[in-house]
Amino acid sequence: MDPLTEPQIRSSFVNCTQGEAKRLKIPQALPGQPWEHLDYFGWRDPQSTARGYLVADLDGTLTGIMLRAPDSTAGHARKSLCTLCLTAHSGGVSLMVAPRAGKSGQRGNSVGTYICADLACSLYIRGKRETGTAVMHETLTLDQRIERLLGNLGDFVRRVRTQPA
Repeated sequence: MDPLTEPQIRSSFVNCTQGEAKRLKIPQALPGQPWEHLDYFGWRDPQSTARGYLVADLDGTLTGIMLRAPDSTAGHARKSLCTLCLTAHSGGVSLMVAPRAGKSGQRGNSVGTYICADLACSLYIRGKRETGTAVMHETLTLDQRIERLLGNLGDFVRRVRTQPA
């Protein structure tokens, strides 16, 4: 992923107001992020662990998604699988819920999926971060795992952006 600037990040959000995007906490160390190893930029709000954010460049469009998660102390002993990167964790996966974009989200409609609680899927699939759980052996190459992650992420982002029928 190409390095992002704070203005790029703030202007990319599709499921929150401009005021909310202006107030959200962006990590201070943007230049220090491992951009060359990221397929999307994700982080949890240090002031409220119930909030998370991800920004992805999908099909040439930078899209930011505001997420909500349960209290991070809940469910630490349960083994779970991230639906984006398919990494197994012992308590390191959270149900992340995103308001839908537009009027649908303003009416309370949302979509959710189970994601690595620290939003570091890219680092897990590259072996840059470990879960402490036995790793499933896969025959896919790293490029294929990245493609799968981006496909799953794209599906989730499209569900957030699409108005329900």
